[in-house]
Amino acid sequence: MSQVDTQLENLKRTIESEIPSGITVTDVKYEGPELVVYTRNPKRFAGDGDLIRRLASKLRKRITIRPDPASLSPPREAEEKVRSVIPEEAGVTSLDFHEDTGEVVIEAGKPGMVIGRRGATLREITQEVGWTPEVVRTPPIESSTVSNVRNFLKNEREERRDILERVGRQIHREEMSDDEWVRITTLGCCREVGRAAFILSTPETRILIDCGDKPGAEGEVPYLQVPEALGAGAATIDAVVLTHAHLDHSALLPLIFKYGYDGPIYATEPTRDLMGLLTLDYLDVAAKEGRTPPYESAQVREAIKHTIPLEYGDVTDIAPDVKLTFHNAGHILGSAVSHFHIGDGLYNVCFSGDIHYEDTRLFNGAVNDFPRVETLVLESTYGGRNDYQTDQEDSEQKLIDVVNETYEEGGKVVIPAFAVGRSQEIMLVLEEAMREGDIPSMPIHLDGMIWEATAIHTTYPEYLRDGLRDRIFHEDANPFLAEEFNHIDGGEEERQTVADGDQCIILSTSGMVTGGPIMSWLRHIGPDPDSKLVFVGYQAQGTLGRRIQNGWDEIPISSGWGSGSGRGNTLTLEMGVETVDGFSGHADRQGLENFVKTMNPRPEKVLCVHGDERSVQDLSSALYHEYNMRTFAPKNLETFRFK
Repeated sequence: MSQVDTQLENLKRTIESEIPSGITVTDVKYEGPELVVYTRNPKRFAGDGDLIRRLASKLRKRITIRPDPASLSPPREAEEKVRSVIPEEAGVTSLDFHEDTGEVVIEAGKPGMVIGRRGATLREITQEVGWTPEVVRTPPIESSTVSNVRNFLKNEREERRDILERVGRQIHREEMSDDEWVRITTLGCCREVGRAAFILSTPETRILIDCGDKPGAEGEVPYLQVPEALGAGAATIDAVVLTHAHLDHSALLPLIFKYGYDGPIYATEPTRDLMGLLTLDYLDVAAKEGRTPPYESAQVREAIKHTIPLEYGDVTDIAPDVKLTFHNAGHILGSAVSHFHIGDGLYNVCFSGDIHYEDTRLFNGAVNDFPRVETLVLESTYGGRNDYQTDQEDSEQKLIDVVNETYEEGGKVVIPAFAVGRSQEIMLVLEEAMREGDIPSMPIHLDGMIWEATAIHTTYPEYLRDGLRDRIFHEDANPFLAEEFNHIDGGEEERQTVADGDQCIILSTSGMVTGGPIMSWLRHIGPDPDSKLVFVGYQAQGTLGRRIQNGWDEIPISSGWGSGSGRGNTLTLEMGVETVDGFSGHADRQGLENFVKTMNPRPEKVLCVHGDERSVQDLSSALYHEYNMRTFAPKNLETFRFK
């Protein structure tokens, strides 16, 4: 019998000694970070609301109770009883029974009403039918991504359970080494923006954190081939942690499955869905531009299948010697500050990912309250000495002024925007301004993935700012359903119609003008001097967006977008160009300093990453002088040893 099997036998005996007589435990298994307990008496477990909590506290593990299949009532009979327990206002849209695990997946418009106060309705369901309920939200805006991910995972349940059991045994295996050290190796995004990737390693474990591309720099990928990463074989990586779904952090994650990785990815649930959306689009854009993509859609599906979603605040074992906790990063939907507790109090490392420290219309500000952090890996996108963003209220007013001026001149406003995050922020500003009469009501056309990304936002309102979440819960007040919003789904013909029509606002991907439908809008509207191109997000060095921002007016137009323009053709940009600061999803210099300043206790060391050379060095120097901490502006391929 293996060490893990012995451990499970001991856990089963402990559980049996703690539960009331008459409750039978038939099996105990690890599935990923969770301990799954099978019982013939699920109704008895459900009848004692504190029993699972007491067991979890005693065993110091996350516990899921599942019914032994023999104890289940037939699905048809169970469905009638489940529906009778759930309030009609919950808006149940489907029930899906899985006899292999004894789970019933309940999809509802208002999941909170299915859960009930402190889980009371869920316990009542189990008491009535024996099945274990799992609740998911019906998207207020239909999302093909959410639907496809859910259906795919449903079809792959059996293989996914095998993956989870294998991962669970790996997490809970016996530690092999008596050594104690922690190392971080930088594989990308050092003294540059993009291709974020790090290896966090201990004597027991090797974890890859993020794996992105570099905007505007085709072929510049993370240094995955080095011995610390995939050079020693993909099987040497124990786990992957994805801080958020933007392509400069996620684009090359499916690639590691092409190289043979078969382990878990830890991310929030919306990050998983957005990763699927953005990486599939990444492949589509590459094909349209005549480039050979680095992987295929099959690897994207593998990444989704291997993702284990975690919620903010859940302390989770991801290796024998590592616990991971996600916290809100305030950057985009599901973005996470990732806190790693290593060993038995040995060391704590925090990766900020991309953060926004102050509250925005979309999100609460980034969390920086941790029990301990010895080393902080901190993004520095706006870490330069003069990188102070405009106040949000002033930024919104400037955008409103630009829209009004352009409307008066009879032109159109074209906004290149990231599909995830900035687009929804701008949508909220424009919706409110039109509702309150600050700008005339006019169509707001959403092109590229923006509509689909917005649908995903409405699927996970619990990740949004408190007041916005409450509005989405009430359908009549959902700002994303305003009548001004129009999803461009008619391709080039519809774009031509919009370009020939009256004043309007166009939000289109890509946000850095590196491809996508924005190229078509430039071809259609770029020659119009009455119209304006408005930048609202960061433009990385080397991107066409940065060049236009710096004054380029002769721009290349590829044949992949729009009609009639061949590769190598150029377009003279006659439209005005504006930059409205303050809408970035990144903290500015003051926000980054405040993030560190208000951490209690402050970290001993800070690695400043994800910024150009000036930004990381400026921020590193400032933190050293102001807070007397050891700071670094590492280069790619450096390794830091702690402990």
